Order: sequence, then C-alpha cells, then structure tokens
Amino acid sequence: MSNPNYEAIDTIAEGIRATFEAKNAARDAAINQSRTLIRYCANAIRAVHRREWDEAQQRLDTARQSADEMRAAVADYPDLYYSGYTQDALKEFVEANATYALVRGEALPTPATLDVDAATYLNGMAEAATELRRQILDILRQGHSDEAERLLAAMDAIYGVLITFDFPDAITGGLRRRTDTVRGVLERTRGDVTSSLRQQLLRDALARLEGRIGLGAAGELELEMGEEDETDVS
Repeated sequence: MSNPNYEAIDTIAEGIRATFEAKNAARDAAINQSRTLIRYCANAIRAVHRREWDEAQQRLDTARQSADEMRAAVADYPDLYYSGYTQDALKEFVEANATYALVRGEALPTPATLDVDAATYLNGMAEAATELRRQILDILRQGHSDEAERLLAAMDAIYGVLITFDFPDAITGGLRRRTDTVRGVLERTRGDVTSSLRQQLLRDALARLEGRIGLGAAGELELEMGEEDETDVS
C-alpha cells in the first residue's frame, strides 16, 4: 500500500527541481552575458582613448543591448540581478558611458538613463574618474593644454561628490575603497598637470628671452653693417 505522504514529497521535489533548473539556466545566461558586456565596455573605453568616436559610440550601443539582455535574463530572480557578476558588468557599463561623456565634454548619463542602481552608478563613476588619468597623460605628452585642466577638474568634481557618501559598504557596494583609489589617482594626476604647467611656463619664458636676445643681436649686427658702409664710403 502506497503512502500518500511519500508521493506528495516526490511531487514537491519535482516542482522545486524545475524551479532550480530554470534559475540555473538564467544564471548561466547572465554570467555569459556579463562577460560579453564587460568586453563591449572595454572596447568602447579603448576607442575613447584612441579618440575613435564613431567606433566608441557603436560599442556603447552594443553594450546597452547586451546590458538589456542580461537584465532580461534575470528579471524573475532579484538575487541573481544583485549578484556580483551582474552588478560588476553594469558597473563597467556605467564606466564606459561616463568616460565617453567626460572626454567628449557631454552631459553625464544618469542612473535612470543607464537603468542601474545608485550604488552601481557611483562605483562606475569612480572608475570613470580614474580612466581620465590616461587621457590627461596622453594630452600632456603633446604639451600642457586647457583640455588637460578640464579633465582634471572633472576628476576632482567626481571625487568631491564621492567622498560625501559616507555609508556602509553593504549599502554602497564598496564605494569607499574605490573613492580612496580615485583620491590617489587624482593627486598623482594633479602633480603631473602642475609639473606640465610649470614646464610650459618655463618654455614660454625662455622663448621670450630668446626673442629679446635675437632682436638685440640683430640690432647690433645692423649697426655694425652700417658702420662698415660708412667706412667704405669715406
């Protein structure tokens, strides 16, 4: 004689197994999509540093589509959406879009336009700020310019905002550590920009000095030639 209690547990177990299989499939899809998204974002940032604007925009568009697909894969599973691999990929998505906007001098994307949570957005902005160092150094290799100063000011502004979020890491997703990283990168970059400015001022001063010396030498040469002409005539 069969026990109805045993049959019930089998039925329950089969339902749970089907639930787990669906969730595991969603997890696998999200992990694969997160890797793809991170790759698209890295390529977009690389294009930004090369100032290949059309390529960068295409990569960002592709990344947005990938982010939408990843979110859709875990839409029914909030715990998967808030897992490390999903939020890390979305953080890279924020970083790529913010880096593009900062370098181009465009308005920053908002958490709403990127469809990301607040903590993910702030962490992505922190990493975008550190990406500006590479841009600034590339500019300084060509000589000091207002563009380097603009990007340094943007980095400083982001840091100034990040330090105001004094909340536990459980809420901010480890923002404090990234803010500390931004501070270190900011100070090194500020030193590089200051050195570049001083070198530019020195070069300008030397150029003015050389100009004055050159004019003085030319005047003396003209005077000597004039005296020689008078001697020949006499």
